[in-house]
Amino acid sequence: MSDTTQDDYRIGDECCPMCSPGNRVYKHCTEFTSTSCVPCVDSTFLDEPNGLIKFKVCTNCDPGLGLKVKQPCTPSSNTVCWTLEGFYCLHPTKDGCRAAQRHSSCKPGQYISHTGTTSTDTVCADCPCKTYSYGSLPSCQPHTE
Repeated sequence: MSDTTQDDYRIGDECCPMCSPGNRVYKHCTEFTSTSCVPCVDSTFLDEPNGLIKFKVCTNCDPGLGLKVKQPCTPSSNTVCWTLEGFYCLHPTKDGCRAAQRHSSCKPGQYISHTGTTSTDTVCADCPCKTYSYGSLPSCQPHTE
């Protein structure tokens, strides 16, 4: 028996051809039949050639975790999530984000020295003497005499 290639998987004594991305094994091959595959449906996917009998479930981009859909799930690729407006990414992935957090708010007496982005939090700094900010300004204002 020859070595298995990347496109085969072993089941018992058989080396079966893998299913293509977007499909899973319906029936393993036998000595007389090839592997039979079925396509992914209903929020499931498989993103590589496989010998699996179960699909992976698509990721849900939970707005409660500060996430929205960047690319919807397809039979051969998982959902890609991105940050909602006003959030920054805590756990970046190859092309998206797994969890995000709301940008910090500056307190009265502080100003926004760096506005938060999708990858960084807001940076606050204290106003110098004789100036003020309500925490929502990008600079401190002088007190009126």
